[in-house]
Parts: sequence; C-alpha cells; structure tokens
Amino acid sequence: MIERLNRSAGIAALFVALLALVLALTVPAGAQRGKAKKRTAKKPAPVVRLAPNGKIAARLLPTVPRARVADALGPERVTAERLQGTCAPEAVDLGSWCLSAATYPLADDEVGKNDYLFATQKCVELGGWLPTAGQLIGAAQRVKLSSTIDDSRLTASIDLDPADGLKDRREMSSTLITTAAGSSAAGSMGVSDGAKGDPKTGEPDPVPLPANPLPETLQYVTVYDNRDKGGFAGAKAVSQPEAFRCAFGKVEGAASTEIG
Repeated sequence: MIERLNRSAGIAALFVALLALVLALTVPAGAQRGKAKKRTAKKPAPVVRLAPNGKIAARLLPTVPRARVADALGPERVTAERLQGTCAPEAVDLGSWCLSAATYPLADDEVGKNDYLFATQKCVELGGWLPTAGQLIGAAQRVKLSSTIDDSRLTASIDLDPADGLKDRREMSSTLITTAAGSSAAGSMGVSDGAKGDPKTGEPDPVPLPANPLPETLQYVTVYDNRDKGGFAGAKAVSQPEAFRCAFGKVEGAASTEIG
C-alpha cells in the first residue's frame, strides 16, 4: 500500500515538473512574439533632409491649431485677399494710389467758392488730398482729365453742352508757384494789433499789418488732358475758383471693382 502511494506521488510530482517546464518555455516565447508584433506595427521614422541654410523646410513642420486659421482673420474670417488695398468704384486704380474719375461735383451753394483753400480742405474731408500737377499729368493716359473742346470725348472731359457756351477746361493741382520775389509773395499772416516786443531784449512793439492769406502772387498750377499727353494750362491765384479732383490712398477691404 505504501509503495502504491509513493508511486502515485512520484507520478504527480513528475507531472507538475513537466507542466512548469512547459510554461517556462512558452510564456517568454509568446511575450517575445507580442513585442515583435508591436515593433513591426510601427512605421519607420521619415528621414528629414535639412535645407541648404541648415534649417528644416517649413512644409515639413506641423501646423499649430491657431495657424490653421491664420488665412482668415476676425469673426467674419476675412481673407488676406480682401485685405489688399483697393480703390472706390468711382476712382481709377493707379497702382499704389487712386484718383477720382471725375472732378468734384460742386453743390449749388459751393459754386464760385472752390478756390485753393476749399479744394485742399474738401479733399482731406473726403479722406484724400489734392493731387500735384505731376500726379495729374502722370495719370493723363488713364484718367479723363479736363481738356479743350477739340479733344476726344472718349479720353478727356470736355465741354459738350452749348447752352452756356463751349469752353476749354482745365483743373487745379496742389502745385504752387509765386509770381514775384520775396517772402511776401507767398502770403503774410500780418501783425496783429496789440502785439508787443520782448521787453527783456529792448525789442520795440511791432507795427500792426493786415494779413494777406491769399495773395495774387501765390498761384496754383493748372493742367489739362492734352490728348492723353498731359499739359500745363497756366497758373491762377489761390483765391480763384477752378475745377478739381481728389487723390486717395488705397483702402483695405474696399470695393474691388474700379473705373479704369
């Protein structure tokens, strides 16, 4: 009986030993196969070649979340295209600036008041400036400047209504000249009544003089279309009225359809 028990215990011990051996051999192998699968599942890392300047090309860099919407700004997602400077529909696009396609339309109460001061202030009020003679002549091939009655109505602004006569036209520029020598030729602020000299230096009181803010000797240059070549049409005193047009800087987001 004892021998039979000893034989059974030996068989059980042998079975346990064999089972332990099998487990010891199979578990590491399975683990190694799992690791091998994980290694093969990974994609090989790409080789990044540096640019000649030693930097990584911008196209290879990841885009951060904020930069993904960098081409659309503001709550309305304004695109970079809409931010490009443009001219108003009633102006001609001359590259970096704009010029009114027509002279300023005077209201009934402005007729006869359009001297140099009025024109320069009106253009600023409208957001622009009174163009120089050079700017107007430079734009003659693109803009229908005022001109003589025998000029082409297709390329120039000419008088076509004989109801009040037919007259040659010209227009004001911001370019100024003087017709006499001396500083007084450009006007004078005068000397106010009551002005006093500097008593610390013994300066005498100045003699009162009337102001002359619009002297006849200070004149603006006028120009005309001259068949798209541009031309000078003489000068007029700054106090004299004349037709004028305004120049403007380009505006971001303005209308993209311009005359010309």
